[in-house]
Amino acid sequence: MNFLAHILLSGNKEGVIMGNYVGDFIKGLLTEEKTKDWNPDYVLGLKLHRFIDSFTDTHELVRDTKKMAAASNGKLAGIVTDIYFDYFLAKYFNDYASEPLHVYAHHFYTITERNEHLIPPGMVPMVRSMIRQDWLTCYATLDGIDLTFQRLSRRAGFLAPIRTAVSELREHEDFYHEKFNRFFPELQMQADRFISGNEQ
Repeated sequence: MNFLAHILLSGNKEGVIMGNYVGDFIKGLLTEEKTKDWNPDYVLGLKLHRFIDSFTDTHELVRDTKKMAAASNGKLAGIVTDIYFDYFLAKYFNDYASEPLHVYAHHFYTITERNEHLIPPGMVPMVRSMIRQDWLTCYATLDGIDLTFQRLSRRAGFLAPIRTAVSELREHEDFYHEKFNRFFPELQMQADRFISGNEQ
């Protein structure tokens, strides 16, 4: 899943939200020795991030979705699928959250600015760009997703082909929406269960 999904699946605790948000930038095993001085909610968020990724990557509905996306996006199908799913989450945000997307997004940006000390240094420039350009709200439109792919395509040479990935979504939106509708409520339930089973 991409940023918006990870954030929403974190619940309301700021530490958990931040850990889940930065999860891709914290590498290695989360051993007791490594995390002994870290905020427990932050550690839970990091573990939640890894659980969400594992659950998503091994789910049959997601594998079917990636297979479809791979026809036009090849080895980038996993990244593309994550962003497609954030598009549907943003577009139909009121079905999954209790406040409008723009309110939720700006509340999250405030949390991020308040907790910048929890963000790995290498991630800080991207986070500041996300806030300045309001990425989360942009996810709700096809034009916004197109812009997301354009930005991503410039991050590394191997990502260059992803700049055209919105075309597949435009052509087969109903297919991807149906997969998302079936998958995301299950992921929400599993993420809630993970949090409640691991809180200290």
